[in-house]
Amino acid sequence: MTVSGKKQSTGFEVPGVNAEENGHNALMPQKGISAGDGNSNLGITEVPSKPALSSQTVQALEEQNAAPTPVKKSGKAKQQIDVKAELEKRQGGKHLLNLVVIGHVDAGKSTLMGHLLYLLGNVNKRTMHKYEQESKKAGKASFAYAWVLDETGEERERGVTMDVGMTKFETKTKVITLMDAPGHKDFIPNMITGAAQADVAILVVDASRGEFEAGFETGGQTREHGLLVRSLGVTQLAVAVNKMDQVNWKQERFLEIVVKLGQFLKQAGFKESDVAYIPTSGLGGENLVTRSLSSELTKWYEGKCLLEQIDSFKPPQRSVDKPFRLCVSDVFKDQGSGFCVTGKIEAGYVQVGDRLLAMPPNETCSVKGIALHSEPVDWAAAGDHVSLTLTGMDIIKIKVGCIFCCPKEPIKVCTRFRARLLIFNIEIPITKGFPVLLHYQTVSEPATIRRLLSVLHKNTGEVTKKKPKCLAKGQNAIIELQTQRPIALELYKDFKELGRFMLRYSGSTIAAGVVTEIKE
Repeated sequence: MTVSGKKQSTGFEVPGVNAEENGHNALMPQKGISAGDGNSNLGITEVPSKPALSSQTVQALEEQNAAPTPVKKSGKAKQQIDVKAELEKRQGGKHLLNLVVIGHVDAGKSTLMGHLLYLLGNVNKRTMHKYEQESKKAGKASFAYAWVLDETGEERERGVTMDVGMTKFETKTKVITLMDAPGHKDFIPNMITGAAQADVAILVVDASRGEFEAGFETGGQTREHGLLVRSLGVTQLAVAVNKMDQVNWKQERFLEIVVKLGQFLKQAGFKESDVAYIPTSGLGGENLVTRSLSSELTKWYEGKCLLEQIDSFKPPQRSVDKPFRLCVSDVFKDQGSGFCVTGKIEAGYVQVGDRLLAMPPNETCSVKGIALHSEPVDWAAAGDHVSLTLTGMDIIKIKVGCIFCCPKEPIKVCTRFRARLLIFNIEIPITKGFPVLLHYQTVSEPATIRRLLSVLHKNTGEVTKKKPKCLAKGQNAIIELQTQRPIALELYKDFKELGRFMLRYSGSTIAAGVVTEIKE
C-alpha cells in the first residue's frame, strides 16, 4: 500500500474509535471478541466395550463405577459446563491474550521476541547454544535468537520470516499466545491472517538512522501494518523502538520516532492512551524482561520494560455466550482415524464429543479430541488457539478458511454481500467491476466490486451521494461484493470478529470493510 508522507487523515479517527463514542455507525469500533485461557482437563476417559469380560475386569469396572468419576457423560451433562467459572480456574486465574508482532522487514521482530522467550526460560541454554553455533556456521551469527521463531530452512536461509510463527509464554497476570508475523511486503497476506487472530499488537521499528525512515515512508511496511491491525480490530499497541543500542540510547532519536509515529497512529484510529513506546535492544536483550540498567537509558527513561507493558494490556471481553465459531488456519491428517484442524475459536466453546457443522461444505462431524498448546484438554473456549481432531467427515472437503460452527445456529454462506468500506490511499479510483482480493480471517478469495451503492459522510455516516461512478482515497462507502466461491461470514453487528475484512489490489491493501448485509 502506498501511503503518502503528508499529515493526511485516513478517516479512521471518526469511523474508528471516535464515531462509536458519538453513537454513529462506526466502521472500526473496538474489538469485541472474547475469553479463554490455558489448559484444564476435566478428566473424561472412555472405557472401550468388549464382547466378553473376565470376572476380574468386571469387578474392576464395578469398583471404578462406584467412585464419582465423569467416565460416562450424557449429552445433557456436557452442556451444563459453566464455561465462565472454568475459565476463571484455568491457568490459576490468568487471562489469555493473543499478541501479534508486526513491523517492517529487518526491524528485528523475530530477534526481539526470540531473545525475550530465551530470557523467560522458554528456550533452554543448550538449544540456544545450538542455534548460535548453527547460525555462525551459516554466516548469520546475529540471527541466532530469530531462529527461535523462524524454524523453517527457507526462513533461516533468507533471513526473513515468511509465515506466522506461534508460541506461548506467561507473564505475571497473562498467558500469551505469541504470533510472529512476517514483515516483508511479499508475505502481507500471511501477516493479515496473524493480525486477524490478535487481541493486541507489538509494532517493532528500527531506531537506526535511515532504517526507521525507510520503514515509515512510502513503500515501507510500518504504515501498512499499523493500518491493518487497527482495521482488524486491534486497539491496544506497544511500539518497541528496537536497536536503540545502535544510536547509543539517545533520547533525541527516541522522541523523534515517537512524534512521527504518534501522529500517524492517531490518524489510523489509535487512542494515545492505548499506545505505549518502549526503547529496546533485541540483540542485546536490554529492557525486554527487566528494566534496563544501562546508564545511557536510565538517565532519561523510567518507563516499563517490554514484558511489563505486555502484562499491562487489558484483556478483551470474549464472546463465550455466542454460538460456536472456529475459522480453520490449517488442516492435516492425524495419526489415527480422522484428521486435525487448527484455528482460533472466535466465539462460544467446544467439548470432546460435540457435533460440529463445517461451512461452506455443509458437512457435520464429531470432535474426537482437543489440544491447546499441544496439551490435550476436554474443552476450549473463545480466544483459544486449538487443534481439533475430527471424525465422520472426509478431509478433502475441508480447506483453510472453512468455519466450524454450532449445527443448531449455523454461520451464513454466500457469494454476495454488502459492506461499509473505508478506502485507503489508492493510485486509481475504484469503479464497478473492479477486481480485488478479499482477505477475511484465514480466507484469501478473488472478488469483484459488483455495485457502488452510496458514499457516506465521514463524521455522521449519512449518505452524501447515491450510486457514485467511482470511489477515491479516503472515502467511506457502501458497496456490494461478489466472490468467486461461497464463503462463510457474519454480519459485523452480530460477530465483530467475523464481520471484518480487507481488500487488496496489485500487492497493496486498498480498503478495510465491515459486513452490513448478506445476500442469498
